[in-house]
Amino acid sequence: MEKRAAAIGSTIFFLLGPGTFMALIPWLLTRWEAAHLPSWWWPLRLMGVLLVLAGVAVVAQAFVRFVGEGAGTPMPAAAPQRLVIGGLYRHVRNPMYVGMIAAILGQALWLGRWELPAFAAGLWVFAAAYVKWREESALERRFGAPYSAYRAAVPAWIPRLRPWTPPASTQATD
Repeated sequence: MEKRAAAIGSTIFFLLGPGTFMALIPWLLTRWEAAHLPSWWWPLRLMGVLLVLAGVAVVAQAFVRFVGEGAGTPMPAAAPQRLVIGGLYRHVRNPMYVGMIAAILGQALWLGRWELPAFAAGLWVFAAAYVKWREESALERRFGAPYSAYRAAVPAWIPRLRPWTPPASTQATD
């Protein structure tokens, strides 16, 4: 896939996919109205804002990596041509989902709203099931042994502290 087309497709999918989960649904649940919070909550609100920013940055970085390293998009209909295992993917196999959940949990701290951790938990259950029963088998069929080696070395949900170094036979950047 041409890089420009992949970038446009990824941008549209970012707005429709993660944008829906990180912005539209939380807004529908809260209308961005904070709960009545005690004065001691302000450090948690600040942590929440930082977590939102970090989560969005993680998701955006993953999308950019799909275009540059994978020569495709995160959309199954325009999947990457190469296995994406660089950058944050060297620490965790699902940085997009981890980033989205982090952003939603950050919103929960920022707004002090219980609906958001409940939503984040439901999203994680759905994402974990989708990854386990659909995504991993599709990646295994598409990329074979390089994906198997990657899957064996990099955790799905809790990032490893030290980045995984792929074997020389597996393409990866950074």
